[in-house]
Amino acid sequence: MTLLTIAIDWAFVIEKILLISAVLGVSLLIAMYETYGERKVAAWIQDRRGPNRAGPFGILQPLADGGKLFFKEEIIPATANRFLFILGPSIAMLAACLTSAVIPWGDVLTIAGRQISLQVADVNIGVLWIIAVLGMGVYGIMIGGWASNNKFSLLAACRGASQVISYELPMGLALIALFMISGSLSLKDIVEQQRDGVWFVLLQPLGFLIFLICAFAECNRTPFDLPEAENELNGGYHLEYSSMKLGFYLFAEYINMFISSALMATLYFGGYSFPFMDSLGLSPNMVTILGIIALFLKTFIFIFFFMWVRWTIPRFRYDQLMKLGWNVLIPLALLNMLVTGAVILYRQG
Repeated sequence: MTLLTIAIDWAFVIEKILLISAVLGVSLLIAMYETYGERKVAAWIQDRRGPNRAGPFGILQPLADGGKLFFKEEIIPATANRFLFILGPSIAMLAACLTSAVIPWGDVLTIAGRQISLQVADVNIGVLWIIAVLGMGVYGIMIGGWASNNKFSLLAACRGASQVISYELPMGLALIALFMISGSLSLKDIVEQQRDGVWFVLLQPLGFLIFLICAFAECNRTPFDLPEAENELNGGYHLEYSSMKLGFYLFAEYINMFISSALMATLYFGGYSFPFMDSLGLSPNMVTILGIIALFLKTFIFIFFFMWVRWTIPRFRYDQLMKLGWNVLIPLALLNMLVTGAVILYRQG
């Protein structure tokens, strides 16, 4: 019995290692080709071609860019704090990768009679985990900007820290209303409830809009890209970085955009569920595979929306950014939470 238990435990460990490797590899691959997609979307909006030299249709351009970053000379300023200068991008990249741990990428696959969950960790506080890890990512920005010993980098880091703190509040308040409806913080439970009912975007349209705006701010995307404003701060908090340390910051931003898109698809658009998935008469494994495809399609739509907004809307002034967060989004999120609570009490009564 002991040997059997050990064998089952090792099989579970191997499953999780393979799943973690797959999620990490897919996240890095998507982040790499988001740079290609963004340049193509920008070219389409601006009526030009975009990358078209490296490989057919320019599809090898991300590999060329990655190779350029990898082989560039690594420079650490003489006046920088060396340990913190290295720690900053490491924290940013680690926080970006950790957020994918609790997202259910699919239902359950049955292989050789064994059911394999396509979620690294199904914890009952999954959403709180993501918010906590995203909050940790701001330390990477703040440490990198301060350790560079550059006034522009420090100013950008201060902007980034205050922006993340300001927009985490309405994001959390918007999620509270969602939790009041679902009664659970587990992302798996939230998806399953939408599978059996309606997508939560129909029940929480204002909450979704608030979450979407806050996601732009959390990812430092236009029109909330003040921590990286090149024309104001010469490049922002990673001004002094080069080689793969700069690559880590850039990859972290694109991974955050991917995870934020997957999270919005999971919380408000059913995740891996899609209409009539249980009435198609297909095998459970085929339904799971179609669910994975559905989740990634929803995620890619949000990624395209992130890119479209970047090349359409101008950047806010800093006072406008703070006013929107504190004077508009927080009152709206509070109102949404109170109305949601009132509706739930009315239905229970």
